[in-house]
Amino acid sequence: MKRRYFKRQKRRKGIYILPNLITSASLYFGFSSILASFSGRFTKAAIYILISSILDALDGRIARLTNSTSRFGVEYDSLSDLVAFGAAPAILLYFWALEGLGRLGMVSAFIFLICGALRLARFNTQTSPSNKEYFTGLPIPGAAGIVASGVIFIQHFELTFDGLSVLGVIFANLLGFLMVSTLRYPSFKGLNLTGARPFHVLVTSIVLLLPVLYYPQVMLFALFFLYVFGGPFYGVLRPYGLGLSNKKVSRELENREGGRVTYDS
Repeated sequence: MKRRYFKRQKRRKGIYILPNLITSASLYFGFSSILASFSGRFTKAAIYILISSILDALDGRIARLTNSTSRFGVEYDSLSDLVAFGAAPAILLYFWALEGLGRLGMVSAFIFLICGALRLARFNTQTSPSNKEYFTGLPIPGAAGIVASGVIFIQHFELTFDGLSVLGVIFANLLGFLMVSTLRYPSFKGLNLTGARPFHVLVTSIVLLLPVLYYPQVMLFALFFLYVFGGPFYGVLRPYGLGLSNKKVSRELENREGGRVTYDS
């Protein structure tokens, strides 16, 4: 028995290939976005960030579906997110709108980056997972997504105005604040795409997806805008039934009446 035990102890721990390959692809597009920003190809840099966000959403879901989650995968995904959704959009913002402001532009881009890093660090060091229905603070892919989709939106319509640098400063600082805030944002982790659903659900999903496919330059920015700035409203309305079962609503209202508020599951 002891010999078998020591053999098991000596056995090397493996890593799961598929989800980590997807994470590597996400990291690659984040790196490609940085290179594109340095060369002034801002629309392409923004598209690379959006592709990276799609891959980031896939790797965790595939890991859960294939039962291949691991601590290594979580840490690797976090490092990839810092590059793809922290450094890449900060550099894109700087060269696209903030470079002309000198030190102020550099500091604003850095605020976005450091707040994204703090957001990831806080998430990774939580001893107990939060309610899976929401994130505490704006997720860093959401902050990167509105930067990327905003660049695509403005570049597509060739909008030029004198206040672009000021808008960039406001956006960088505001998004940084939202990432490190305690505002609650829906996580959509409870969204089950693999289970059986009525036929009309499929039809409705296709109808909702068509505008995004037809005019992604506008619709992607609109969707990210609604998510980023709708988060505070979600946090306000949530205790009163938004996205909650009746049981959870009753429990949270009882806690409020008892002089304490808790949102733990």
